[in-house]
Amino acid sequence: MSKAPPTYTAVNDEAVPVSARIRSRIRAAQQRFHANDNIAAFIQPGEMELLLEEVQGKMKAVLDSLVIDTESDHNTQDTARRVAKMYLNEIFKGRYVAQPPVTEFPNVEHLNELMIVGPITVRSACSHHLCPIMGKLWIGIMPNQHSNLIGLSKYARLAEWIMCRPQIQEEAVTQIADLLMDKMSPDGLAIVMEADHFCMQWRGVKDMDSKMINSVMRGSFLKDASLRREFLSLLNNKQ
Repeated sequence: MSKAPPTYTAVNDEAVPVSARIRSRIRAAQQRFHANDNIAAFIQPGEMELLLEEVQGKMKAVLDSLVIDTESDHNTQDTARRVAKMYLNEIFKGRYVAQPPVTEFPNVEHLNELMIVGPITVRSACSHHLCPIMGKLWIGIMPNQHSNLIGLSKYARLAEWIMCRPQIQEEAVTQIADLLMDKMSPDGLAIVMEADHFCMQWRGVKDMDSKMINSVMRGSFLKDASLRREFLSLLNNKQ
């Protein structure tokens, strides 16, 4: 006999750590909060400052457990706060802020030819070891007369919003593809990402030359082999 899923009630008691309050709201809404999910809708005004203080305190505990003297070591006295600010306001910012505004234009001229945007520089951190991921992203679009066109800089802004979370590359490109398909409704969409993974270069096998390249094809790029070849050949000529 299968068990019913657990039910949760949102907690807003100020005596409870802010991370627990945010988590309780997410669970009450029966939503995910995986590393690469956006949780901005569940964060109330003023709570990011409280969350920064909480992360700072827990990062200080990590440094203490690493037997680092943060009291007398001038290099690490403020490290806990610096790391907390880095995580919340920079490299994982895409989890905690709403989607950036996107200027959309109707396809008045009924454009239906291949467009390619890139390379867009992307930065993230792998969700396994929180080591940097640094790479390039190319986006191919086949619009139709009903497609929305977005401003050129917005491709980079949307990609950054997705990438500024703990990610694995395979899921990141899918998230970007889903977002652009929803925004633009094109006939086809293609994404290629090439990235260096510091979890391979900095630790583990310490292989400095390996890169990961992966792609997502949607719509006409998936069905039309000649269009797919055109897109990939144009990328090869630009690299």
